[in-house]
Amino acid sequence: MNYLAHAYLSFRNEDVLTGNMISDYIKGKKQYEYPKAIHAGIMLHRAIDEYTDSHDATRKLKEFFRPAYRLYSGAFGDVVYDYFLANDRQQFSSPEGLRSFTQEAYSLLEQKKSFFPEPFARMFPYMQSQDWLYNYQYNEGIEKSFGGVARRAKYIEETHTAFNIFLMHKKQMQLCYDEFFPSVKSFAVHKMEQLLNS
Repeated sequence: MNYLAHAYLSFRNEDVLTGNMISDYIKGKKQYEYPKAIHAGIMLHRAIDEYTDSHDATRKLKEFFRPAYRLYSGAFGDVVYDYFLANDRQQFSSPEGLRSFTQEAYSLLEQKKSFFPEPFARMFPYMQSQDWLYNYQYNEGIEKSFGGVARRAKYIEETHTAFNIFLMHKKQMQLCYDEFFPSVKSFAVHKMEQLLNS
């Protein structure tokens, strides 16, 4: 899952949200230096990623990208899931509902900036000023996010192919999302409760 999904699957808990968003930047034993609820968010992020990677719908989604991008097919799939979540009217009743959610997420994260690891602290102002979370609903936002995948990857030279794959197979990818998201949402609810109460 990508940034919007991890924010959404924090269920408006600001500490869990913080941990969920910074998790990829926390290595080794550093995770144990955070307060319990933020650590729960870090662990929730990792549990969601593991659940996502093992889901049949995700395997199907990756296959669209695998011939061109091999090991990075999952990274493109994560971005695609955010596109469909941003446009999911069962989760966000309107673009205004999505806007309200994303602005709240930025505001909650602002209050927790002292916990940001340095790489996330450098990135967050761009996420906020360019409104990444809101713009995942647009093709252009996905295209830019694909570019971000390439910047983080060692062996991707272009993402134009990935964007064309997305446009060409959007309807089939929607079916993957429809199969996947209700189950990951249910998983995340129970996993978060378990982590916070353990």
